[in-house]
Amino acid sequence: MSSEDQKKREAFAAIQQLISQSPSVAALQLQLAQGQFGVNGSPNGETSPPAVVGEQYLVFSLADRELAVKAELVQGVERLVELTPVPNVVSWVRGVMNLRGSIVSVVDLRMFLDLEQVPYTPQTRLLSLQANEMVICLAVDGVSEMLPIPATAINGNVRQAIIPSWAAPYAMGGAVLPNRGIIILDVARLLFSEKMQRYKA
Repeated sequence: MSSEDQKKREAFAAIQQLISQSPSVAALQLQLAQGQFGVNGSPNGETSPPAVVGEQYLVFSLADRELAVKAELVQGVERLVELTPVPNVVSWVRGVMNLRGSIVSVVDLRMFLDLEQVPYTPQTRLLSLQANEMVICLAVDGVSEMLPIPATAINGNVRQAIIPSWAAPYAMGGAVLPNRGIIILDVARLLFSEKMQRYKA
């Protein structure tokens, strides 16, 4: 068995374990694994052609708005867990967690964007994103779905797209779909922003 096949089997085994704990999170993890490994629902590699043309995005909610990031940059979607606090950091760094053997910082995205604070709920999720070698977990209000978004639906002009001022510095555009508008975040711009790098209190 090749190492790639082994990775596939391990990923699907982990997802099967998640299904009993949280079916909705497990479904998203399954879609992520399918995208990352180029498979379509089966660990033995059976594939079928995609039904919709468009790059895959993971859609999540924040302050009653829908935002999305490229699925290829998403490491996983986690339930909220107990975090280990870190001294002498800004308030929007909520702590660190062990994410599959790596210690990762957890950033409250609402606090980072200076939005109104609301208590965490059972829908709150930790979205682990990676750009280059940097991995950060973002606490978001909820994660809804994986969605193919055609490039033609994305308006890259941030000023013309209907994007709130709090999201504009980190947005690469807005997607206009039937009955909804989605803010497309630039993960690298967010993770490597000057503000994100100045996390020490």
